[in-house]
Amino acid sequence: MTRLTLHGTPVYTEGTVPAVGHEVPRLTLTSTQLTDVSLDHYGPGCKVLNIVPSLELPSFDAATRRLSDALRAYSRATLITVSQDLPFANTRFDTGHSVVLSSFRCPKFARAFGLEIISGPLKGLMAPAVFVLDGQHRVVHVELLREMSGSPDHAALLAAVRQASSPRATTVAATPVAPVACQQAA
Repeated sequence: MTRLTLHGTPVYTEGTVPAVGHEVPRLTLTSTQLTDVSLDHYGPGCKVLNIVPSLELPSFDAATRRLSDALRAYSRATLITVSQDLPFANTRFDTGHSVVLSSFRCPKFARAFGLEIISGPLKGLMAPAVFVLDGQHRVVHVELLREMSGSPDHAALLAAVRQASSPRATTVAATPVAPVACQQAA
């Protein structure tokens, strides 16, 4: 259990956030076209996972747009925003530079990433966090927003993106992870 705050009020999450050097859990998310995709769908390059409770909340919409603008200079990096919003709602946020995915078909996603909010007014949604991943889906940088109404440290995030998207990028040893089962058995 991790203690965060929302405008100073304590909020708790369940699960363990993947640490630097660890591979993120295997996952399947849903695109705005209602297709299931994994991180492999976006190629072997650097990926920035921007996880937010909802893009319907103006502060997270604005923060996501600022992050997208900051990452435009990094052509080797893909911004992937993940929320529990329905894919229909995400169509207005999906831009050519960034991708918006939904975890609505994968309820285990939030806990697998240590972001499931289990108390407070946003209970049931995901806590905001950013992960910078290398080409092998290993965490190069992670920031869980301890004050959920805040913004990520863009300077640290962009430094990690430069490192991970460098053609000569090296990675640290990975810890294998089990796939996260999100699909119903047939």
